[in-house]
Amino acid sequence: MSEQRFFRFLQARIGLDVDSVGVPMVQRALRQRCVATGAVDLDDYWLYLQQSADEQQALIEAVIVPETWFFRYPESFSALVGLAHKRLAELAGARPLRLLSLPCSTGEEPYSLAMALLDSGMPAQAFRIDGMDVSPSSVAKAEQAIYGRNAFRGSELAFRDRHFDPVENGHRLHDRVRQQVCLQVGNVLDPALASRDGLYDFVFCRNLLIYFDTSTQQRVFEVLKRLAHAQGVLFIGPAEGSLLARLGMRPLGIAQAFAYTRQVDERATGTPVPTAVPQRPAPMPPAVRPMRSAPGLARPIAPPASSPQPAESAEQLLASITRQANAGDNAQARASCQRYLQTFPPNAQVYYWLGLLSDTEGDAAQALGLYRKALYLEPQHTEALVHLATLLAAQGDEAGARRLHERVARIGRESER
Repeated sequence: MSEQRFFRFLQARIGLDVDSVGVPMVQRALRQRCVATGAVDLDDYWLYLQQSADEQQALIEAVIVPETWFFRYPESFSALVGLAHKRLAELAGARPLRLLSLPCSTGEEPYSLAMALLDSGMPAQAFRIDGMDVSPSSVAKAEQAIYGRNAFRGSELAFRDRHFDPVENGHRLHDRVRQQVCLQVGNVLDPALASRDGLYDFVFCRNLLIYFDTSTQQRVFEVLKRLAHAQGVLFIGPAEGSLLARLGMRPLGIAQAFAYTRQVDERATGTPVPTAVPQRPAPMPPAVRPMRSAPGLARPIAPPASSPQPAESAEQLLASITRQANAGDNAQARASCQRYLQTFPPNAQVYYWLGLLSDTEGDAAQALGLYRKALYLEPQHTEALVHLATLLAAQGDEAGARRLHERVARIGRESER
């Protein structure tokens, strides 16, 4: 097919596995670029693409749809606060902490890192953050630092009052936060990144690998592992842990933080790897998704007037489940999930938490069924889709995993629109 050369181009330039975003989406982008450039057909557009670096970037932009918001995966930021203060004490003033957000997209992640550390009481001069993304337009938006409603999700938005000013078209980030972040256009596969090997104490690279094939995933993680300091910590997306384990990384054991560090033989080095510190981090927005009604399900029959009212509301019990799971109290979290299902109508987030608990305990078969129940209730539950795809891939069902990743990519594009 004539499109294959474009697919190969995207794979070579940015490591994109076209199947991960869906062939029709890339074909649509090609048609749009043909119209925009006045090309008469794909052959004509291919010739123009080879001659124009600007058009090569435009095509890349057309197939990249960023999906991000402030304090996404809030447990990662809570974990960072404790680990960063511990690492800063170890450095004893020798240098500031160095953090990397890659890809940084439109800036929500690196700015969240800065806000979390500033809110924890860390001095501004004690840390610096680099943000890097392959998309110049995303970096330009990050530099403007003006954000609309879609960047602020969840119920815990006090950080917006502390760090933003309302403007006509959204909220503008304070310069105090912006000055902590250095933004630039860059590609994780660029060999020039080798000059930064070992530079970063903390590397955030989340939900990037769903767009790569297996070999590119391995290449990217080797780059990330090199970028991190020997005692550095790598924060990843929830579906990417198994690959890190194969590459010589180990989880820190902080619930829902998805934080990994290098495997180190402490007997040989005498230097222990970083561990979670028993420090209460600054509160971050909870990872509680809004409840949605499930189409096609019968509404629950209201209890008789004499039935006792539940001690907790549905929202309160969901928040309790989140706290318990994030604290690693699996037994209590599971009991709370069962209490929820006995008291309230079926809820996708509860089945997702039960699936995640089974997943972490090694019961893949049970986790598969629970993730599927979550998706029956809420077909666009992104976390359930990602985790289910990971389990299918581990069982050898690459086609099934690819279909789920395509659904995740479509959800991102729909949300952006």
